[in-house]
Amino acid sequence: MQRWFQDDLKNFEVISIFDLLMRYLKDGRIQLDNSRHPELTTYHDPCNYGRKSLKAFGHGYFEEGRWITQQCCPNFVDMIPNRDGNYCCGGGGGAWAMPFHEERIFHGRFKARQIENTGARLVIAPCHNCRDQIMKSLRKEYNLDIEVKYLWELVADSLVLPGTAND
Repeated sequence: MQRWFQDDLKNFEVISIFDLLMRYLKDGRIQLDNSRHPELTTYHDPCNYGRKSLKAFGHGYFEEGRWITQQCCPNFVDMIPNRDGNYCCGGGGGAWAMPFHEERIFHGRFKARQIENTGARLVIAPCHNCRDQIMKSLRKEYNLDIEVKYLWELVADSLVLPGTAND
């Protein structure tokens, strides 16, 4: 877009879902009930939002997803390693949508072990490829007793709607 539509972009603010959710939370535009997710929770750093964004745009989204997750989940544990050292899930680069099941499972073994080592029962994965790889492949192949959610799905499940009781 920056290459072909420079003039048009001047009329828009382009932000990530991380920026939008953080803005809404900090401005009080949305409120969350963190008692809805008491289970031990961890956060997966997607390659695209982390290392690739850092390289391409000078900013990797490492802290934002953690902060948002911790607003929803008070019982948080980080994977080790994490942030720009976190392991790829094995579904990156579109591999999830391609016919490389054995390769995805093989390379995902590090991520499965990493998740298992946290003891977490809820894994937050902002990327659709990562979420599908962890939820549909790694969970089954490595018998992981976990639930996997998108970041925005977690926020939606934690929302306090105006005029409703927190139940």
